[in-house]
Formats: sequence, C-alpha cells, structure tokens
Amino acid sequence: MQVQDVDLRLLRIFVTIVESGGLSAAESRLNIGRSTISAHLSDLEIRLGVTLCKRGRSGFELTEAGRVTYQASLQLLQQCESFAATVAGSRHTLSGRVTIAIVDTLISDPRCGVAKAIAALKNKSSNLQFDIHVCEAREVETAVANGRSLVGIGVSRHHIRGLNYQPLHPETNYLYCAAGHALFDCAAKDSSKWLAQAEVVTSNYMRDKEIRNDGLNYQNSASAYHDEGIAHLILSGKFIGYLPEHYASYWVEKGLFRAIQPEKYNYQIPVVLITSKSNSSSPLAKATIEELQRCHRD
Repeated sequence: MQVQDVDLRLLRIFVTIVESGGLSAAESRLNIGRSTISAHLSDLEIRLGVTLCKRGRSGFELTEAGRVTYQASLQLLQQCESFAATVAGSRHTLSGRVTIAIVDTLISDPRCGVAKAIAALKNKSSNLQFDIHVCEAREVETAVANGRSLVGIGVSRHHIRGLNYQPLHPETNYLYCAAGHALFDCAAKDSSKWLAQAEVVTSNYMRDKEIRNDGLNYQNSASAYHDEGIAHLILSGKFIGYLPEHYASYWVEKGLFRAIQPEKYNYQIPVVLITSKSNSSSPLAKATIEELQRCHRD
C-alpha cells in the first residue's frame, strides 16, 4: 500500500487505542466519541486488509496482525518525526512537535520547570507545536521508549534499557489521613492501634509494601493509578495513603488532611528527566532537553 496522510492519521489513532487498552479508554485521549474511533479503526483494517483486534464484551485484544502493525506503526511514526526534525535542522530553524509525557500533579510543585521551558522554546521559535501527555509513571517511560514522546518527566526506580534518566529534584511523600478518619484527631498513644487497622491505598507508582515495608495494611480494597485518585480515596475518610507533599498541601492548609507521624512515614523518590538514547540528537530534542534542564536548575 502507498502510505498517505490519512493512513498516518489512522495509524496514530490505532496506536492510541492500543496504548489506552481499548476504544472506550482512548476516547478522552483522542477527544472523539467511541463510534467515531470504531469507524476509524474499521477504515484502517480495510486499508490494510487485515483484522487488527478483537473487540466486544470479552474486551479488547490485538490479533497477531495487530501486534505487528502496532510495532511497525511506532517505527513509522518515529521516523516521520525524525524526518521533520532533520529537515528543520537543515534550515537552521527550530521547528516541529515538542511532545512531553509527564506524570500527574507535578504542576503543584513550585520546582517544576515545564511551563518555563515551554515559554523559552516558544520565544526561540514560532514554528513549534506542543503536545503534553499527562499519564501514570510507567506510561511516561513507555511513551519515550516507543518514540511517541520526545522526552518524559516522571518517577522511576527500575530503569528501562535504552533510556537516560537525569535527576531533577527529589519528591517527598508523606502518609495522610483526612477529616473523618479515626487517625485524624486521635491521641498519639492510640495511633498505633488505628494504624494497624487502617486500610492504605496502593499506588501504581511503586509496589508500596515491597519497597517501604512499613508494616501497614496493604491487603485492602482500594488502589489508584494517579495521585488524584489516591486523594479522592483519602478524602472519603475511609483510607490513608501516601501523597507528594506539594500536592497534599492544598488540603492540609484547608484543615482536611493531616500527615501521620511524618518523621516515620515518609519516603523520597527522584523526579527525573527521561530521554531516549537513540532519539535525542536532533536540534529539537537537544533544545527541549537543554531548556528543561536549565529551567529545573533555575
């Protein structure tokens, strides 16, 4: 088949569907309805002459042809981005799409320099487009590894081969409870009893019990993939959980959250700039990385 503009658009939609885990989950990322997404997927299958996935009540599952097409799509789209960046570099102008994958809630951290870096890049060139993808920690690394994002900013303890990780600043997390929870107003002498009974929200950022081994009850009915989800569960007054200090401060200042024995229940994890070892040499990638490094230093 001859690859045309419409095919590239359909392939981008297909990649988003796969990385979202299905058509329904891709709606918010694509900002189009499920019926339209389904029609685009059908159009792509007709263009390629293969069935890419099984979809229905049993869920979303790629066929073998779908898995091959997904990997080939990643390579093709990355090559398109590389082509655009190379041509722009030959004109000695900064142009192209700045794609940044970033973990949620960092906007509340005053040390986060993403907004300043965007402003600096815009001042350097008016020929830039920006695509900011807010996602959970593991997806940040995946987006950089498969070339969907130029750079990523997130947290990681287990590094992926082929990626570079540069620490930007440490993020301190404390254990919080909310007004209405037994721990919120209990006396210090009673806290151990209530801690033994409290249910802790588990997070997708890390395997909490394995890493911290803090003796808390992680065998519970609550989990979340994002800090906002953890905050909702804590606000219910039925769970306790770890949150970044900068993010939880909003509810602490309103008297709705309280850190539980902060000298004991805390951990630090580095916020890192994630780049690809094979896709960081273009003028656009270099400029983006340099501005993000500079703005976080400042």
